[in-house]
Amino acid sequence: MRDAVVVQAVRTPIGKGRPQGALASVHPVDLLAHALRTLIDRSGLEPLLVDEVIGGCVEQVGEQAKNTVRWGWLAAGLPEAVPATTVDRQCASSQQAVHLAVQGVLSGAHDIAIACGVESMSRVPMGSHTPPGTDFYGPAVRTRYRDGLPHQGISAELVAAKWSITREHMDSFAADSHRKAAAATQGGLFADELVAVPASAGLIDHDESIRPSTTFEALSGLRPVFADAAATARYPQINWSVTAGNSSPLSDGASAVLITSSATAARLGLRPMARLHSCTAAGADPRLMLTATIPATQKVLSRAGLHLSDIDLFEVSEAFASVVLAWLQETGADPAKVNVNGGAIALGHPVGASGTRILATLVHAMRQRNARYALQTMCAAGGLANATVLESMS
Repeated sequence: MRDAVVVQAVRTPIGKGRPQGALASVHPVDLLAHALRTLIDRSGLEPLLVDEVIGGCVEQVGEQAKNTVRWGWLAAGLPEAVPATTVDRQCASSQQAVHLAVQGVLSGAHDIAIACGVESMSRVPMGSHTPPGTDFYGPAVRTRYRDGLPHQGISAELVAAKWSITREHMDSFAADSHRKAAAATQGGLFADELVAVPASAGLIDHDESIRPSTTFEALSGLRPVFADAAATARYPQINWSVTAGNSSPLSDGASAVLITSSATAARLGLRPMARLHSCTAAGADPRLMLTATIPATQKVLSRAGLHLSDIDLFEVSEAFASVVLAWLQETGADPAKVNVNGGAIALGHPVGASGTRILATLVHAMRQRNARYALQTMCAAGGLANATVLESMS
């Protein structure tokens, strides 16, 4: 029986997604190229052996239009004969790219595939692909959800309200994210996954958004960012607790993972890092938008034949603190096993790249902590989520 394994995983540092950000001078195609070129170089693989490159990108417009992943591969100086495609599952886009690569390897359609992702939110701002006045829902969806589909900030507030998550709890969680990410950086835990990127400000070799000095007290002084009178009237249950401090920042970054089978890895002399044990996706209420991680976790554990207690490490995307805290309440997972090196609140969330960024961080953390099983899950707009279980090969 064929399996699918990760043999290499890399990511760029994550820059602030604003014009003055560390990576703002780097075209997104070139940003992805750095990750792809390094992935190939570190693996020692002959690039012509790659059957497919599948990558995530959310704002597929402007500098990220017309199949960005294909241009990233070519910008890296890699063979023209290797095909590439770009997919969109919003924040889970590159995790979905992983799942497609796994399916290709398991089916025998591919022997070797690359999953990757990129997003330059400084150069292609969020919402660029939906100009003012654009109705991407259409009349039938609006008829089905007559009470409306709020934007993700409101959804994060609705999640906090439904699970009675306090502002204090969210700020404490956010401060811990920065503390853990700063400790991981100082301890060199990201060294094996990072790909330094040359930019106008010099060689960028660290994540820009981590704030080692961030405290609960400092975060508690920030104002809620989504409060307004109309939303208050419509959603009286909201206490307005979501701030810039307990949410993920706009970010720039790229990431990539190399996926093959154990048999192919042995034949080529590649050393697997982890087996991609089980993959799935789930949907939930698009008005809450951010809660499908809960059924996705249950679904992937069932597919894997595992229990929550079997999992040694979890990565749950920190789009907002309320998302992870609601997931913790519903699953009963041990918080000490979740996002052990910090998450998107501290590291950043370059949306199209975050799925493979998290996977890169997770497979390296598995080695560092001798973890047997790990689980990754990410929420995505539209009430979607992906979930992946990894198994150690050692």
